[in-house]
Amino acid sequence: MCDDLTEADNARFLADAMTRRGFGAAAAVAGIGVLLPAPANALAIKGRDVAIATPDGTADAYFVAPSGGKHPAVLVWPDIMGLRPAFRQMADRLAQSGYAVLTVNQFYRSTKAPFVTPGQGFDAVLGEKVGPWRKLLTPEATSRDAAAFVAWIDRQPEVNRKRGIGTTGYCMGGPMVMLTAAGSPARVRAGATFHGGGMATDAMLARIPEMKASYLVAIAANDDAKAPGDKDKLRAAFAAAKLPAEIEVYPGTMHGWCPPDSKVHDQAQADRAWERLLALFGKALA
Repeated sequence: MCDDLTEADNARFLADAMTRRGFGAAAAVAGIGVLLPAPANALAIKGRDVAIATPDGTADAYFVAPSGGKHPAVLVWPDIMGLRPAFRQMADRLAQSGYAVLTVNQFYRSTKAPFVTPGQGFDAVLGEKVGPWRKLLTPEATSRDAAAFVAWIDRQPEVNRKRGIGTTGYCMGGPMVMLTAAGSPARVRAGATFHGGGMATDAMLARIPEMKASYLVAIAANDDAKAPGDKDKLRAAFAAAKLPAEIEVYPGTMHGWCPPDSKVHDQAQADRAWERLLALFGKALA
């Protein structure tokens, strides 16, 4: 999960890229100006800003789906920098692939989204700002939110309720995916996490037997270096629960490599993770 150690890792990575390859290469590594490609045979889509009532208030979110028909739904939990243009772009791309996508502002109790400026990365200033907001996102609060979001999804005319729901999470969104799957096992049939943090705690591992979802866990190489045993704990827990789980460390990646606005965005490995996500959804939400 994003913290001071992660920020220091990423800063060293970018400095090394600048030294070895010059500004142009470093800019490419930093994800400056990255535009996600549309999928092959992309569907026409329609998106809208929405407000969702939860037990704790009203959450702002972005919902996008193909322009016609009913489709399996996906609930997206952003990283610590929240709902912003990069995650709208990612939602649009997923909708173009045939999904009805709800991307939420998990910090709605404290602020509206977006709360970062274009090009801003996670740093000490943002960490100090977000810290008090994060304290409100207890497992109990997140579970209440997840139940409200799933219920809202199932009321939308664009959603095919005969097919399961998928959920994805980035960084701090990793445990949120697990809580969503554990709280709504009859509906959530696929979960995917990317550079997720805090997923191998005893509390999170204990929730895995409550799930009925297939999983993709994409791990950043520097996260794995700090906690190499986490992947083994997750593999063992999913195996014990007899749930399919593809758990893999993505070589050369830094925490935060997937969003296109990340300073350590790795386009090749992000594309690979995206392909595995679509493969998961294509199978588990059929």
